[in-house]
Amino acid sequence: MDVEHNFEPHYEVIEGKKKLIAELKAAAKGVDSVYLAADPDREGEAICFHLQEELNGSKKGPKFYRVMFNEITANAVKKAFEKPGSVNLHLVDAQQARRVLDRLVGYKISPLLWDKVRRGLSAGRVQTVALRLIVDREREIRAFIKREYWTIDLQLNAKKPPVLTARFTKKNDEAIELPDEATTKGLLDQLDSAKYLVHSVTTKEKKRNPVPPFITSTLQQESSRKLRFSVKRTMMLAQRLYEGVELGAEGSVGLITYMRTDSTRVSQDALDEVRGLIADRYGAPFVPAAPNVYKSKKDAQDAHEAVRPSSARRTPDHLAPFLQEDELKLYRLIWMRFVASQMTPAVFDQTTIDVAAQGKDGANYMFRATGSVPKFNGFLDVYKESKDEKDADDEEEKNKLPLVTQGEELRFKSIEPEQHFTEPPPRFNEATLVKELESDGVGRPSTYASILSTIQEREYVKKDGGKFVPTELGMLVTDLLLENFKNLFDITYTARMEEELDEIEEGKMDWREAMSDFYERFQKDLDHAERHMTDVKRMEEPTGEACEKCGKPLVIKWGKFGKFIACTGYPECSNTRELPPDPASAEGLSEQDAEEYCENCGRVMVLKKGRFGQFYACSGYPDCKTTKQIGGTQKKSDVPLDEKCPQCGNNLVLKNGRFGEFTACSTYPKCKYVKQKTIGVPCPNCTEGEVVERRSKKGKTFFGCNRYPDCDFVAWGKPIPEKCPDCGSSYLVEKWLKAGAVAQCPNGECKFKRPLAVPVEVPA
Repeated sequence: MDVEHNFEPHYEVIEGKKKLIAELKAAAKGVDSVYLAADPDREGEAICFHLQEELNGSKKGPKFYRVMFNEITANAVKKAFEKPGSVNLHLVDAQQARRVLDRLVGYKISPLLWDKVRRGLSAGRVQTVALRLIVDREREIRAFIKREYWTIDLQLNAKKPPVLTARFTKKNDEAIELPDEATTKGLLDQLDSAKYLVHSVTTKEKKRNPVPPFITSTLQQESSRKLRFSVKRTMMLAQRLYEGVELGAEGSVGLITYMRTDSTRVSQDALDEVRGLIADRYGAPFVPAAPNVYKSKKDAQDAHEAVRPSSARRTPDHLAPFLQEDELKLYRLIWMRFVASQMTPAVFDQTTIDVAAQGKDGANYMFRATGSVPKFNGFLDVYKESKDEKDADDEEEKNKLPLVTQGEELRFKSIEPEQHFTEPPPRFNEATLVKELESDGVGRPSTYASILSTIQEREYVKKDGGKFVPTELGMLVTDLLLENFKNLFDITYTARMEEELDEIEEGKMDWREAMSDFYERFQKDLDHAERHMTDVKRMEEPTGEACEKCGKPLVIKWGKFGKFIACTGYPECSNTRELPPDPASAEGLSEQDAEEYCENCGRVMVLKKGRFGQFYACSGYPDCKTTKQIGGTQKKSDVPLDEKCPQCGNNLVLKNGRFGEFTACSTYPKCKYVKQKTIGVPCPNCTEGEVVERRSKKGKTFFGCNRYPDCDFVAWGKPIPEKCPDCGSSYLVEKWLKAGAVAQCPNGECKFKRPLAVPVEVPA
């Protein structure tokens, strides 16, 4: 990309694709027409443009046509070829502008982070804004101060069940807060021995409309909520369903429309088909008088359709034999949402009961209960949208109300005050982060999967219970970038850049002009950052403490795994230790937890950080190498044995690993000999080797021949040197069932087994 010459891009064929290009060129020779049918979006349009450039070798070359379809079905493909078009250069320009923008930001800022923080880091126009949202939310949570409040729930008996539960709402028609126990107790005292009368009963009909068919972002969100699929997995499965699945005699059929879309539009053919399906399966009352039409976002590419089944008549049950489990789950979700989107609304009777009581002070105290009773399920017979948080509708549907009349006196059962505390905003999960990015107009749903993957791969965030938590590195990088590129990573500015890309796509703006305006501002910020960005690698923060080994001052430095305390006497003194955890972010660690003593030498254990997070290590290292996981037991020191290593002659030691004790050479890693744990059984396969106990990569015990790979015998059960009396198998295996231990034949076709009173002891 030549910035000096109006951002002229230079393209090269990717290594490994030259053979494919040559094959395509050979295929295009001597033909009259070439039809380009890549995906119906900016990226697909750019692919078509570049293919046309590569294949159009001469003026006498073939004529190029662009065909687009939203679903890979015979009917859709035939229709596309009936009216072929040409490559839309505005779409190509918009895609090219996005690539240039992303490279300018990523390729210019990322090296700055390598120089100032550490190699392997990256910044991105949208990626950093997504990270900023997570970091800002975390700081909001840490700064949050809980506020106490109380509620009062009243339980009353009517003439018939159920019990009426009503909540205090007003005093003398004025909403009253209950900030503490004293205020609440004062109100309860006023209601002692009060009479409770039904003040009013209001019933009205309430409709709940169906939700639109999926667009990319809502598919990602709902798949995360309902199926617990990551955004990346959702898009991967949707791609498979779109590209086609073998359906027996039908052959390969694309089962859904194109999954990268922000339009809720549905073709007339699809509407006719789904309305017919609804009438057949659910009946005429479930079919609205006219098709439901949903409004797309103002910047939606309306040439696309919503994400829907290519044929609503292909029900999930019909496709079950042909789809893998997760593919079927996602298809069922898309099918249900689409069918429900074209059904009639659900109808409820919403009833509100207000109960009045006069207090000792003469004031009028009001309590309210609200409930909903379904009259007609409508679209809810097929689909109900998940929510990130419960709302009033959910509570109303749970409440069952008794039949009461105005003026009726209700019998007091109980009154229940309850203390509450306000809660901080929740951390983002994949669904809520996608929703936030979309509502802010940042990025495009088609890019969200890669963005969420990148911020995790760079170790800027980690997932805790499915929620995004920024790491120390993520917070540091965010602060550095916002200090130096405040406008670039501003949410509003990033959204405005997306609008400009849309304007380029519509032909309203020249892409080179847009890049020039951006680069002029960006270069100034970049020059300033190169001179003034904090060099974290050289940053030292005094602690006021002295090194316990050499007496020199200790400072806080930044390393590969974050901040740590180090001696200023380095390299002569290499004493380091982990910073105490931040009380605002540490979970379950306290000062008492830090006061650990080594059980092998008695010295203080200090916090360290490694590849797998924080752990305790003996301050006597390297003399004592004892370590302990946080919340776990201390890792024992090696125990010397009298036995010699057969490879190097040094003593063997008993070590403790991830999966328990094992015997190895004391000079490890110089000598990597590990003594295999034999069980005294000759290999039933080769008869030359011995069966040894092994562990898989996941820590599961299995048994194999010590002559591996010359002999490939393996068994999950412990072999017993006993011939099977039924089929003649050379050995049996020990199995543990609910009834106890059994000796069982490993031959799947043989059913022999006998009980074992105790675990088998094999003679040495």
